[in-house]
Amino acid sequence: MSEFDEVVRRRRMCRSFRTDPVASELVDSLVDLAARAPSAGKTQGWHLVVLEGAQTDRFWRHTFAPARRDGFRWPGLFDAPVILLPFADPDAYVARYAEPDKARTGLGAGAEAWPTPYWTVDASMSVMTLLLAAEDAGLGALFFAVFHGAAEVRAELGVPDGMQLLGAIALGWPDVADEHRGASASRPRRTAAEIVHRGGW
Repeated sequence: MSEFDEVVRRRRMCRSFRTDPVASELVDSLVDLAARAPSAGKTQGWHLVVLEGAQTDRFWRHTFAPARRDGFRWPGLFDAPVILLPFADPDAYVARYAEPDKARTGLGAGAEAWPTPYWTVDASMSVMTLLLAAEDAGLGALFFAVFHGAAEVRAELGVPDGMQLLGAIALGWPDVADEHRGASASRPRRTAAEIVHRGGW
């Protein structure tokens, strides 16, 4: 088994973290790898808000206020020393595909001209690359949806209108002594034979 195989097979969503800080240089190295993910027209239309240490409260106080935390199954999640917020920029893709080398596609006419929102696709591939890079570095990471307080977080952090929030990533050193797997972890993983439709559906 190759080293890459091992990283992919080992990667899990981490829900309990130690409070030890993660060096900014290490975060930057993960982002540098994530920036190598595929990008339509090399638009690279994604952004990452990074909250470190005490700054993470600027996210949690809007999305999961302390009053709601009693009885939460994974209290170690709030110890993550880094919160990353990935955003996709549709306007960057429209502008890129209005440039002379891409104009013939017609995708520069507006976001509605795109049959698939490649800003979401590209940003998602960058996030996946970052999750794998975090695993390779020995870090734990959890990608999760922002179900509550997204508007307040955007206002708090000055996020420009039009940016698509994909979710949030908690990042840090895993607390293996307090590790609890999610309820979905026991579901069997589909095999290649269940996924592949060779030659058609």
